[in-house]
Amino acid sequence: MDASDLAYAGIAKQAELIAAGEIGSRELVDLYLERIERLDPLLNSFKIVFAERARMEADQADARRKAGASSGDRPLLGVPIAVKDEIDVAGEVTAFGTNAREERAREDAEVVRRLRAAGAVIIGKTNVPELCVWPFTETATFGVTRNPWDRQRTPGGSSGGSGAAVAAGLVGGALAGDGAGSTRIPASWCRLFGLKPQRDRVPLAPLTEGWHGLTVYSMLTRSVADTALFLDVAANSAPTADNGSRPATGTSPAAPPATSPATSFLQAARTPPGKLRIAFSASMPPGVLTSLDPDARRELDETVELLRSLGHEVSEQDPEYGLDAVPTVIPRMLAGVRDQARLLDHPERLEKRTRTFARLGALLPAAALQWSREHEAVVRERLNRVFERHDVLITPATAKPPPRIGRFQGRGPVWTLYAVAGLVPYNAAWNLTGQPACSVPAGFGSDGLPRAVQLVARPDDDATLIALAAQIEAARPWTQDRPPGFE
Repeated sequence: MDASDLAYAGIAKQAELIAAGEIGSRELVDLYLERIERLDPLLNSFKIVFAERARMEADQADARRKAGASSGDRPLLGVPIAVKDEIDVAGEVTAFGTNAREERAREDAEVVRRLRAAGAVIIGKTNVPELCVWPFTETATFGVTRNPWDRQRTPGGSSGGSGAAVAAGLVGGALAGDGAGSTRIPASWCRLFGLKPQRDRVPLAPLTEGWHGLTVYSMLTRSVADTALFLDVAANSAPTADNGSRPATGTSPAAPPATSPATSFLQAARTPPGKLRIAFSASMPPGVLTSLDPDARRELDETVELLRSLGHEVSEQDPEYGLDAVPTVIPRMLAGVRDQARLLDHPERLEKRTRTFARLGALLPAAALQWSREHEAVVRERLNRVFERHDVLITPATAKPPPRIGRFQGRGPVWTLYAVAGLVPYNAAWNLTGQPACSVPAGFGSDGLPRAVQLVARPDDDATLIALAAQIEAARPWTQDRPPGFE
């Protein structure tokens, strides 16, 4: 395998190669460090790179493997991973895209600790927008992060640095977070797989919750198997409802499962999902004034036909967003940004737009946040009616391709929030409900930029999404595609 193929192999394949002794961790780390030094100046995906520490950890991983360390005990032994800069790495400032914070993290976040326990090498931290608010990654402190498919456009956000780094072959997988689409949006715009797992599937510790229940941790990866391996390492539990737990089409809820339940997420990725009942919809929540990009619509339609050719029963049904889905999300976002700003050492250093957003959160009545928390059950029950007759819902992942760098420069928070809602209207409702959703690469638009579809499953049914996404990947591969100039 040549150097470029190895860089783009993904963490699951890299783990296999290291375990078999076909490559060493130090070889892989050195490859990525060379690519980061050479290519990241074009993208600005990394906030900081732990070059010497990563080399040391790689040498330790190679020594463990030679001493007989089992891949069963350390399934990510020697594999480099990047960490989104909203997640603590011991000894480093968790900057959240700003210079307003100075205190260094005393210990790793639990998800980072679990990755290290599985043998992963932490190679660096990736850039985010200030306080992870926006679906574009441009800050006064750390600069502009660019999309490797078109460097005049954003990779998305808030996990924009993670998306750009994985898409450009600078690391095989990178931790992400999703509070209103922040994993699925970069996945869509960077041609990656991005799963928002079920709420509480992956630990947030030392946090108890993020954005008052909207945020989950995840990973941006090249393949479905990569994400499944991450979940097997980091999740609080194995699959609790999977591609075998739903009733078979045309049977009663008490019918036996169509396939055997998966015991791991990686097994789910390797197990055909059986015949699924899939709803498709291009409708958007009321109040979002935008049009669907024609290429995004075409890719949705082509994916629907692909699913039918794979034997699934596919029919059109719109989810019942209602007039209250978006208004129920907004108080939590405002309160979440307000809470983050209050923890900063120097909140006065925030950009004007972020300070204003935090002030709006400070003006938020306590009753509005309480209403949002209590009203979640109402919205969740209504949105999940689509799953009374279907196993999975498919929508466009985003309404538009990635915007150009600087499009929102100088704009206030209300204008910006309204504008970005028209780009990414399909995502935030599923953060409110807490159930799993993922972005799966589709084709390319006439502009040469990636398009994607979003899959949504019932609560706790991450494994069905993994099984179905893996089936789509096998039928319509995407991992071989590389951005021009980053081969």
